[in-house]
Order: sequence, then C-alpha cells, then structure tokens
Amino acid sequence: MKPLSEQLSELAARVKTAEDILAAANQKNRAALESQREQLKSSINKAKDQGKTAAAAMADQRQSWWDKTRADVDQRFDTLRAKRDEYRAERDLKKAQNRADDAELDAADAVDFAVYMVDQAEYAVVDAVIARADADALEQQQDQR
Repeated sequence: MKPLSEQLSELAARVKTAEDILAAANQKNRAALESQREQLKSSINKAKDQGKTAAAAMADQRQSWWDKTRADVDQRFDTLRAKRDEYRAERDLKKAQNRADDAELDAADAVDFAVYMVDQAEYAVVDAVIARADADALEQQQDQR
C-alpha cells in the first residue's frame, strides 16, 4: 500500500488533469458555440420550454441520485468514525495499533474512491467533448446538403 501522502499527491494530479481537460473542452466548445450562435438562436428559443421541462426532470433525477450517494458515503464514514470513537476509549496498546492500521486503510480507501470519482469525471468530460464533436460534424453534414 502506498503512503497516504503519495496517494493524495496522485489524487491532486488527477484532479488537475481533469481540470485541464475541462478547460480545453470549454475552449473548444466555446469557439464552436460562438461560430454557431446566430444559427442556433432561433432553435434555442423554440425549444426553450421543452428544454426547461426536460432539464428540470433530469436535474431532479441527478440531484436525487447525488443526494443518495452522498448520504450513503456519509453514513459509511459516520459508522467508521463512531467505531473509531468507541475504540479511542480503549487503552490497550495492541488494539490501538490495530485501530490505527484500520484507520489508515479506511483513509486509503477514501482516496481510492476519490481517484475513481475523478476518473469518472474525466471520462464524462471526454465523452461530452466527443458528443459535441459528433453533433457538430452531423450539423456540418446537414448544412452541406
């Protein structure tokens, strides 16, 4: 198992990579959006009400999922903290050392989970950029017809 400091450094590097990907994606999408702004303006206004309804439904669904995920993670960590609080009351050195080992493993698991979530976020950003590129390509094909 890697030391926590090394795991946290890797997590920070992954978060920075995700930020860089998002920044690059935003710059690319912004340029594409600016060039298409006038073409899309009337289409956006027409679909605005439909989009609001669909977005609200998706936002509620995402928020509900995220709230449940947070609650599940919070419950897990609350349980771990409660157990640790119980164990702190014990004065047995061997038990204290075992509990410290367990706490370090829990921290490593939390960092691994964070790295996994950053990977998922990076994947989602890359997937969004690819989807935008596909949509732009299809629009260009339709414009050429």
